[in-house]
Amino acid sequence: MKKISERIFYVGVNDDDKVLFEGLWPIPVGVSYNSYVVADEKVALIDTVESGFEEEFMANIGQAVGDRNIDYLVVNHMEPDHSSLISYMLERYQGLKIVANAKTVPMLKGYHGISPEDVLVMGEGEQLSLGSCSLRFHMTPMVHWPETMVTWLEEENTLFSGDAFGTFGSIDEEVIDNDDTFEQYRDEMMRYYACIVGKYGVPVQTALKKLGGLQIKRICSTHGPVWERNIPAVVGIYDRMSRYEVERGVCIVYGSMYGNTAAAADALAMELEERGIPYAIHDLAGNNAGELGLSGALRDIFRYDTIVVGSPTYNNGIYPPVETFMKALQARLIKGRRFYAFGSYTWAAASVRMLNEMASSHGFDIIHPGISFAQAYSQEKCDMAAVARLIASSI
Repeated sequence: MKKISERIFYVGVNDDDKVLFEGLWPIPVGVSYNSYVVADEKVALIDTVESGFEEEFMANIGQAVGDRNIDYLVVNHMEPDHSSLISYMLERYQGLKIVANAKTVPMLKGYHGISPEDVLVMGEGEQLSLGSCSLRFHMTPMVHWPETMVTWLEEENTLFSGDAFGTFGSIDEEVIDNDDTFEQYRDEMMRYYACIVGKYGVPVQTALKKLGGLQIKRICSTHGPVWERNIPAVVGIYDRMSRYEVERGVCIVYGSMYGNTAAAADALAMELEERGIPYAIHDLAGNNAGELGLSGALRDIFRYDTIVVGSPTYNNGIYPPVETFMKALQARLIKGRRFYAFGSYTWAAASVRMLNEMASSHGFDIIHPGISFAQAYSQEKCDMAAVARLIASSI
């Protein structure tokens, strides 16, 4: 438990044991499930935490408000890492009232068997008084589920933002950010956005415009630190990424079965480095695959303006991890990127042609037909110095 202000208490938990968030995304530095108590004449709990943390969660609430009853449970987001303990809380607090919006009601019924008449349904801009302060609710659909909303505590200029402005990574006992926190979490926030929110750039922009008039001095997200000192930087990441705004540089993404496509990727990285061109390189398969896998590649696709993809031909098609990556780009509506493909084959070349077809369907600017080389990699077969010069001339 951490006291944020005279009214607001952090009662969330860290999860340092889970390996894959949503069963998909590596979280080597953990993740937090954030929940908050607002204590006034009435007490409101904003979201719960993942199941399995009941004892710690209840201990945190007890430290915050003692044996006071919780009057309201605000459900900003129904994803189970924030709503799993709704039924648990209803069993422990007599008269607890669920506060949600209309789109949340059928989800409450489906997950917890809660009848619609037992939900206090709030609409856009409606308020709930807690005594000397009030909570106001704003709908932010598809950031990143259809029922998502945020809760605004005007008396403290505090936004309880749900998953918006969230990040991977456990948080320390201080909870509130300091001057170094943004740099500590920057890459994990970008990776979180790319993996979890990335498809929903237009809804994020709509939400940012809606909330733009609020004088926000504190952001309490459901994942990551409480933001006070770094709000412009945090909002800036979500703004830039939701507009698909990028910087000059290259993201090299490849998969390799026997090391030949990998050798070509490494050669290109060396050539880019010699020319001072920013780059990131991601191996999607094999023993050299980084601990972040696909999620790291997606993060850097949102960072750089040029994508270089390498794949061997596999069963007359694209190597499966690379094909999954290309489909992930399509799912996130990535646009406005330059594209180059390369790959190896033994008896029939198909991967580069098919990569270009996928890139064209995404609307990417294919800067060159690419290179397919037979059997083992060599500089003569696959001139990555020439590729680097081509890339340098186009960015």
